[in-house]
Amino acid sequence: MLDTAAAPTRSSDTGGRLASVVVGQGMAEGLAAVGIAPAEELSEARRHLVERRRRGLHAGMQFTYRNPDRSTDPQRILPGARSLVVGAWGYERERPGPAEPAPAPGHASSARPTGSVARYSHRDHYGPLRRTLHSMAETLVAHGWRATVVCDDNALVDRAAAHRAGLGWFGKNTLLLLPGLGSWFLLGSVVTDAPLWEVDKPTAAPMEHGSGCGRCTRCRDACPTGALDEPGVLDARRCLAWLLQAPGPIPPEFREALGRRVYGCDACQQACPINQVAGRRHPPPPAEADGDGEVDLLALLEMDDGEIVARFGRFYIPGREARYLRRNALVALGNVGDGSDPATVTALRRALGHPDPLIVEHASWAARRLGRDDLARRGT
Repeated sequence: MLDTAAAPTRSSDTGGRLASVVVGQGMAEGLAAVGIAPAEELSEARRHLVERRRRGLHAGMQFTYRNPDRSTDPQRILPGARSLVVGAWGYERERPGPAEPAPAPGHASSARPTGSVARYSHRDHYGPLRRTLHSMAETLVAHGWRATVVCDDNALVDRAAAHRAGLGWFGKNTLLLLPGLGSWFLLGSVVTDAPLWEVDKPTAAPMEHGSGCGRCTRCRDACPTGALDEPGVLDARRCLAWLLQAPGPIPPEFREALGRRVYGCDACQQACPINQVAGRRHPPPPAEADGDGEVDLLALLEMDDGEIVARFGRFYIPGREARYLRRNALVALGNVGDGSDPATVTALRRALGHPDPLIVEHASWAARRLGRDDLARRGT
């Protein structure tokens, strides 16, 4: 979050013209959609956060759950705020990788085992989103108003702000769906004291999750662990994306379901018909070579801690501790590796001799999963 200092005097040129300028600027700089909403409390989002935390569905996740009163009140970000300018940045530029589940473990292959990364993290898409939001904020400041950018920040529930700004509706997988475009988007906001919303009043759909999805349940059916057992309610205790980010060991009952994932999960989005139709209408180009859609598992396990953090530092890693990506890679290796492959055996032996008990635990599981109980016994 970054505050942008206001100019000495405020321009009288507000209303429709300034709102149009800011929205047009965002679209010209790459946003797929821009909306404006009043900077009032997101009371419905607060209710959902409190209720899901009470039920334990947050699984210890902090972020906007840490302080719902703060993360649903734009006035905590910028006292005197009057408007939210919300932007959606599409990461559909990345072609999704092979669908899960992964092939059975132990299957011989000449290819090195690879892990998959959620589409939004193939590269840094938050960077261009932030730059565009800051550019819009600077325009508001140039007209004499205060403006603050919040993006991927626990200070504001991005989806709730985007919903209020009329960008879309909540799908049954809890994600915001843009009409005709789907959910392959990152969201961010500019909080400002400029009264833009009085001109661009959104007509948001009801807050009920799944209200625009009709009878479709494909996202829920596609979830490998049944984490979407209620429409629009995510049980993070079973969400693979969260389990890959959470500290501590990965629960054994979910390790096979992880397949070859090392960061994030796209299952519910890949199954969504709106995303599929949008992808056919506007096919994304192949992922660029320097992206991280595929991760060489053996190469990752060969890296030291500093190399892992330097290479994958933009991922959310608890405490920026490389042990957690190493943990994830070992589970993926156990699901897709070949227990007779010398390189895989070397990686397992190295991990089984690691001083960190967390690494040893997951290496032992991977060895047994690949039929190498002999290695696992030596590591325990």
